[in-house]
Amino acid sequence: MAQKLWEKNVQVNKDIEKFTVGRDREMDLYLAKHDVLGSMAHITMLESIGLLTSEELRQLLDELRTIYASAERGGFIIEEGVEDVHSQVELMLTRKLGDIGKKIHSGRSRNDQVLVDLKLFTRTQIKEVAEMVEQLFQVLIAQSERYKQVLMPGYTHLQIAMPSSFGLWFGAYAESLVDDMMFLQSAFRMCNRNPLGSAAGYGSSFPLNRSMTTELLGFDSMNYNVVYAQMGRGKMERNVAFALASIAGTISKLAYDACLFSSQNFGFVKLPDECTTGSSIMPHKKNPDVFELTRAKCNKIQALPQQIMMIANNLPSGYFRDLQIIKEVFLPAFQELKDCLQMTTHIMREIKVNEHILDDDKYLLIFSVEEVNRLASEGMPFRDAYKKVGLDVEAGKFSHVKEVHHTHEGSIGNLCNDKIVLLMEKVVADFNFTAMEQAENALLGR
Repeated sequence: MAQKLWEKNVQVNKDIEKFTVGRDREMDLYLAKHDVLGSMAHITMLESIGLLTSEELRQLLDELRTIYASAERGGFIIEEGVEDVHSQVELMLTRKLGDIGKKIHSGRSRNDQVLVDLKLFTRTQIKEVAEMVEQLFQVLIAQSERYKQVLMPGYTHLQIAMPSSFGLWFGAYAESLVDDMMFLQSAFRMCNRNPLGSAAGYGSSFPLNRSMTTELLGFDSMNYNVVYAQMGRGKMERNVAFALASIAGTISKLAYDACLFSSQNFGFVKLPDECTTGSSIMPHKKNPDVFELTRAKCNKIQALPQQIMMIANNLPSGYFRDLQIIKEVFLPAFQELKDCLQMTTHIMREIKVNEHILDDDKYLLIFSVEEVNRLASEGMPFRDAYKKVGLDVEAGKFSHVKEVHHTHEGSIGNLCNDKIVLLMEKVVADFNFTAMEQAENALLGR
């Protein structure tokens, strides 16, 4: 059995070991290739300050690139008896290179090591989420333009209210994603700062070059204060979780609308047959299970910030093992959200719209405000026009042409989709993922 990085002569009780390690070995597989990247930057810096020779650095970098490739293709494992990803990487290096492998931990702790792993993992995941949000956005904008002339009832209190359109409906969710992406960008900027070199939270007596590792890993800047770098554990995850929850909130609401509008009582949209499921006893059923599961998964993601807050709440400065548990709820959340984004994008692309909803006179009353406004435009005081139309409705005498003439910005006749697209393009451009990608590729010799 491999020795722990911290173990001396006294061996820990096996039950205690099992409890304290928990699911860390499983969770650390998410971090494997990022741990390797962090180590590559760290040892490059160690060589620059004389703690490794150039030949030792070359051998270590070659072997770390091999380990990275294994992790990238899913072949990396954490062996039985090995505590975590950091121990596994160091063990693999030591097996291959002997004592050289034992030198890589100079000037760092597992505390700043996992901090940098989490940040490298998270910024990569944010990039993937942002790309998928952008894809969904493009589909929603395209559908908004395609169906901008098709009217549908708008609702307040689940009562028919005023005329809306599918252009407005699709476009509303597109613009919601713009705000979500602004939130995600802020989370990315907070994430993209280098904690490496803070060690256990109090720095190191080695003359570490933290600016060098910041540049090597493509971070925007470093977490300068070493105590704050450690205090950022849990805070970074919470802030990113809020951004994920914002996206999830938009998708959850869209999923609810799609379930409601596809029911026979509404009949506004038809989901693709291949995206629905059936009943074991009712042969006619076409259930919107994908959107029901999407709604549930997204609501679960919306609870993620509270979970993280409750784990990290009321901890003083310094490291505590409580923070380990955050990985269990945080790391898998990205894939869950990406799955929801993928499903939603596909179905929104294929969804069919009922272009004759308002042929049914049960929706006639949504035009009451149009009639009030028409009378007011002709000179009747608004309150008098409101009362006249209300009395006509009560007497069953209301009638109106089923057309609208809205022209102001953001209305049925002036969706401003071009402005919304420009907003999204600016947010996407401001992420600037290029620096991190170039830095990682340079470390990997690509």
